[in-house]
Amino acid sequence: MNAEPRRLFVLPLTIALLAMAGSVSAQQSLESNFRTTGPGVVQVFEAQRAVLQTSSAVILDGRKEAGYGVVVSPEGHVLAKASEVSSLGKPAITIDRTKYENAVILATDPAWDVALMKVEAQGLTPVVYAPTSEVPQGTWVVANGATTRTARRAMAGIISAKSREIPASGGAALGVVLKADSKKLVIDEVSEKSGAKEAGLMKGDVITTIDDKPVKKIEDIAAALKDRKAGTIARIGYTRGKEQRSADVRLAAKSEMFSEMMSRNDMMSGDFSKRRSGFPRIIQHDILGSSTTVGGPLLDLEGRCLGMNIARANRSESYAIPVEELKEIAERLIKQAASAPAPAAGDAGSPQ
Repeated sequence: MNAEPRRLFVLPLTIALLAMAGSVSAQQSLESNFRTTGPGVVQVFEAQRAVLQTSSAVILDGRKEAGYGVVVSPEGHVLAKASEVSSLGKPAITIDRTKYENAVILATDPAWDVALMKVEAQGLTPVVYAPTSEVPQGTWVVANGATTRTARRAMAGIISAKSREIPASGGAALGVVLKADSKKLVIDEVSEKSGAKEAGLMKGDVITTIDDKPVKKIEDIAAALKDRKAGTIARIGYTRGKEQRSADVRLAAKSEMFSEMMSRNDMMSGDFSKRRSGFPRIIQHDILGSSTTVGGPLLDLEGRCLGMNIARANRSESYAIPVEELKEIAERLIKQAASAPAPAAGDAGSPQ
């Protein structure tokens, strides 16, 4: 993780920006070559694309791209968006032009929706962290766009808002529906996108405690979760048949679990992340993307990592975890994984 800072040659933007300028009528019908995703603009960011090639990862579910990741150590540690990769059966990871089979998830941080993944590799090129995420609005930034089989593609945009917290939309919830006519807290339905589903709760289970405090009615659950944030963990005690069990359940934002809470803006936004709220702090940019293009690094014009893309929020906003928090998350999860029993090792990488 202590890679030497890269000295990148950043192509000047002046020529591209002058080429874009012109009369009002010309700007209204800007030729495709000079649009944000056009080849004339993309070529300006070739130096940053080269960093994405070696220091970002493509998370694969079979042949399908499931998201991107940030390479954070030479030994194969990769940070990815947890809610996009946690349900994958046997994920593979492509870094540069090498595909690593049977990647494993070593640890997760529910508050940030980050997973630490690992492949069997040595000598990888981790990102170089920027000294700060506090850059002016309007600053150019670069991130992963759609990728080819062997090459990363770059997309450019600007920092479009000041860093801030994104509270959980709709409040935090377990993600279960309880039977209305029961004297006990009997689960009647479990949301597919919920932490309850992830933790293994099932229809028919009876909730008895939250964080070791007894709950007997719906109002007790509401009171226990009143001040909780999405992404935090609640210890749920429950019975299944005659057996008493417990599980750590990730609380999710209600709006992420129930599609009927979509706004008109959401309906117009196209694809967006399953989880897009409940983050302690984010930096916002306007790079176009989707749920499968988050997870990778957000770069400045020197190719340094300003943060990790964590959510496509809507048609005009994307969020990234600031570099200050990202460094802490990476170091903490790697340390946590080192002290835990090692999972089965993945296969060695093979060139594509």
